Amino acid sequence: MSTANPQPLWQPDPERIERARITRFQTWAADHHGAPADGGYPALHQWSVTEPESFWRAVTEWFDVRFGTPYARVLGDRSMPGAQWFPGATLNYAEHALRAAADRPDDAALLRVDETHEPRPVTWSELRRQVGSLAAHLRDLGVRPGDRVSGYLPNIPEAVVALLATAAVGAVWTSCAPDFGARSVLDRFQQVEPVVLFTVDGYRYGGKEHDRRDTVAELRRELPTLRAVVHIPLLGTDTPEGALDWSALTADDTEPVFEQVPFDHPLWVLYSSGTTGLPKAIVQSQGGILVEHLKQLGLHCDLGPEDRFFWYTSTGWMMWNFLVSGLLTGTTIVLYDGSPGYPDTGAQWRVAERTRTTLYGTSAAYVMACRKAGVHPARDFDLSTVQCVATTGSPLPPDGFRWLHDEVRDDLWIASVSGGTDVCSCFAGAVPTLPVYTGELQAPSLGTDLQSWDASGKPLVDEVGELVVTNPMPSMPIRFWNDPDGSRYRESYFETYPGVWRHGDWITLTSRGSVIIHGRSDSTLNRQGVRMGSADIYEVVERLPEIKESLVIGVEQPDGGYWMPLFVHLAPDTVLDDSLRDRIKKAIREQLSPRHVPDEIIEVPGVPHTLTGKRIEVPVKRLLQGTPLDKAVNPGSIDDLTLLHFYEELARKRP
Repeated sequence: MSTANPQPLWQPDPERIERARITRFQTWAADHHGAPADGGYPALHQWSVTEPESFWRAVTEWFDVRFGTPYARVLGDRSMPGAQWFPGATLNYAEHALRAAADRPDDAALLRVDETHEPRPVTWSELRRQVGSLAAHLRDLGVRPGDRVSGYLPNIPEAVVALLATAAVGAVWTSCAPDFGARSVLDRFQQVEPVVLFTVDGYRYGGKEHDRRDTVAELRRELPTLRAVVHIPLLGTDTPEGALDWSALTADDTEPVFEQVPFDHPLWVLYSSGTTGLPKAIVQSQGGILVEHLKQLGLHCDLGPEDRFFWYTSTGWMMWNFLVSGLLTGTTIVLYDGSPGYPDTGAQWRVAERTRTTLYGTSAAYVMACRKAGVHPARDFDLSTVQCVATTGSPLPPDGFRWLHDEVRDDLWIASVSGGTDVCSCFAGAVPTLPVYTGELQAPSLGTDLQSWDASGKPLVDEVGELVVTNPMPSMPIRFWNDPDGSRYRESYFETYPGVWRHGDWITLTSRGSVIIHGRSDSTLNRQGVRMGSADIYEVVERLPEIKESLVIGVEQPDGGYWMPLFVHLAPDTVLDDSLRDRIKKAIREQLSPRHVPDEIIEVPGVPHTLTGKRIEVPVKRLLQGTPLDKAVNPGSIDDLTLLHFYEELARKRP
């Protein structure tokens, strides 16, 4: 794949570069910690990965991280897995998240938005008061450091309060969105054995109310470790028998007490998508998340007290945790609870307008849906405050970059970012001082020694290779829950290249320092030795107006052959005839590669996804190789299990 693309789509002007926090940080770090004063971002990044102790010490000082007890050194052991960050230090994540209450008590910390799209503020002082009250009641209920507290909650202020109160106590937070079914939630929560469960009675989505009381009752029955259930009446129902009322637990005027816990004390448990077995229960630390998110949000996203940060997400996705961490930088965060496309496809742009958002994050899929639906954001909404539109979830295709540039503003910072639940952060993406090239992520993140390796571990430039990280990051998992010998953790990331994190994505590092993501390496298409990411195929195929969504799979055959079908979900009133098939093949042949023209194009009733919206590629591949459905996929992780029966039946019929 060519990476020759010399003209940037966007270039920050000198004034913007000068006022960026990352520029001021570099100047300060040069004066105090030996960072390079010249050379801009590339020099700063090189220093951050060659001198990680100096870099991370500088981050903690720049952001005034408050240690209850000081650290002995920055990095006690740098081996992976098992790196020891800031040994001896104690701190508290929630204490840092609420610091702005001291200086700006009456400013909005949270903006709550539902499908009416009318923002309702929660001030810093009110947020701090509620956290203090709830934390005290959690202690009264016997919750102690290390206990697990769970939330079956939508993206509402109560979820933020519950997370911060849990962290203040030193307990461990974990959450699922209320659109998850009982089996999906239990697959997650049963692993960590929570002692408290926060629930809603239901939620509103797409203009309808969805009652979840039966699901909550099932969760209560199937989680025997629960000591308390807290009811949040989002739909206005009465508190069920044996449950506690949210308002009673958050009514007191109590100053929060922040338990000072070790740097590597668990903060929360996140879950992998769990498409082929029980989801991995990924444990990240209070200190690791604190310093990683301060760096990512304060330097890369350039967020501060004057900003408003909106990312469309749910509590079942790591981006919700990332959004909450916007509080660490004193930023007002926007909590949108509702459908991304209700009452129309432009809904998220309306939320950005009404909340005066400065950094707006969404999925690449939403951007492409807006493009296909003929949405005109700048024409229909006042987006004058929006400085950056960021995307994640899947690679943003070049057409998506061009659409944002043309339809939002030509002076728009477009930040396609890539990371993962595994680190709850970004490996590569936003840099406010660098140009944006169409279809590319701006650069690897500070403190992330991101490389592209071939099968033998040789670094590659301008060639497709495996995404690896050769230095530890503070937010890498401290462990998986229920993995006592660490074997599942090692197998997940460190088996291919011992001592080096292999993430499972194909990437290209370009010679000008940008990054191109090609999709998952375990579902990458490999025809005659030529590798291509599935995202490259989707970008081309889904430009065609007849294609609503697609799924491409490369299946190794027992006889050594390779079968590559393309499954297409058609737009309404569209027929998959020979003419459309020919146009699909021609588009792939001419725009990508003649080797990657599919062997068959097959109409499907729909494309299955994980509950967090990612296309299911590897499980479908396993079904097509003859793996039984119950072995190929965890049913509770799929948005519509019935769709998988089509692929199972297809495998049965194939010779």
